[in-house]
Amino acid sequence: MIDIQWLRDNPEDAKRALARKRVDPKFVEKFLRVDQNWRTKRAALDVLQAEQRTASKSLAETRSEELLSQAQILKNRIAEVAASLADVEKKRAVLLEQFPNPPFSDVLDGFDASGNKTLREVGEKPRFDFKPKDYLAIAQPLGMIEVKRAATVAGSRFGYLMGDGALLEFALVRLAMEVLTARGFVPVVPPVMIRPEVFMGMGRLASDQKEERYYLPKDDLYLVGSAEHTLGPLHMDEMLDEQSLPRRYVGFSTCFRREAGSYGKDTKGILRVHQFDKVEMFSFANPAESEKEHRFLLDRQEELMQKLELPYRVVEICVGDMGWTDARQFDIETWFPSEGTYRETQSCSNTTDFQARGVNVKVKRKSGEKAYAHMLNGTAFAIGRTLIAIIENNQTKDGTVKIPKVLQAYLGKKEIGK
Repeated sequence: MIDIQWLRDNPEDAKRALARKRVDPKFVEKFLRVDQNWRTKRAALDVLQAEQRTASKSLAETRSEELLSQAQILKNRIAEVAASLADVEKKRAVLLEQFPNPPFSDVLDGFDASGNKTLREVGEKPRFDFKPKDYLAIAQPLGMIEVKRAATVAGSRFGYLMGDGALLEFALVRLAMEVLTARGFVPVVPPVMIRPEVFMGMGRLASDQKEERYYLPKDDLYLVGSAEHTLGPLHMDEMLDEQSLPRRYVGFSTCFRREAGSYGKDTKGILRVHQFDKVEMFSFANPAESEKEHRFLLDRQEELMQKLELPYRVVEICVGDMGWTDARQFDIETWFPSEGTYRETQSCSNTTDFQARGVNVKVKRKSGEKAYAHMLNGTAFAIGRTLIAIIENNQTKDGTVKIPKVLQAYLGKKEIGK
């Protein structure tokens, strides 16, 4: 997915950019050596194929034993070079998978979340005259979340949303759709399965991401980890007119992740589960406008959070904590009273042309020039995490949950548990 010509033309810049994302700079030199071998063999094959075309023309005019013998030798040579080229192409492709999307030059340096920067805090944290409970202690007695029976049915890290818990999910989905369609987003219910080569093109099987995915070998399909994964290929192998951009979509899907690296308290409820629902924004943008579009998606995330009246902060993510496909990333972290801290509930990423190269989505400019589109994604609502935030920030001493005003009409009441 990375721009190979950029690697060839700017090897030192590539080393510096990729090293910032903790990729060994030596991969650049290793790739360029294999790439040069590939280019040499590709050129040799082109020459041989041109000779074959000339020989075929001569044979059509004059058939002789000598020409037939030369043609056979040429055919055998082409087969040898083509096989050698295919072998080098495989090595080249494996190396290419080792490169994440280079970050923008002004992205924060840092090795992990400690290098992130809080840009702003919005909303007042709730003040309780009692010790706040965690969401499970509130939701289970109210019949909103059931994890014990889910564990019996499906194993650990699954949950039932029930009663008002389920209705709150539908209310969040409806709110997101109403707000975002009014902003020009097209609503989509995308597939939740994806072919391996398309998933790879989206950059979502690279590095250690493959360990997070559920694979169905009999069908040769993966389960998606976000609506983003199948919204991105919506325009695969297409040429988009510059005047039609940005194209904005809002998708709702069930998502599947192994959450292999998580442990402890996070795995006991619905914070880090194997299956969850999510509303996701996705945009195909003009390369010259993608940074502006990134801020637009972030604004929409804040608009939704402010409608829910939840206290949150916007965080700029450093290179060491950034996603594999991202050139720039922001997160929204929401206040969780039971923990006395903010937790990530939404992310917003500009993947520039990285994913567009992988699934071949291009833009045709007015001038006739062609370029890869820039693709961006942003969480509208990760349902489980948003429900946790709503429950904890709106809990009462009596064990009930006040429903955010913007959702009350959807549920037909102001409080859960009364």
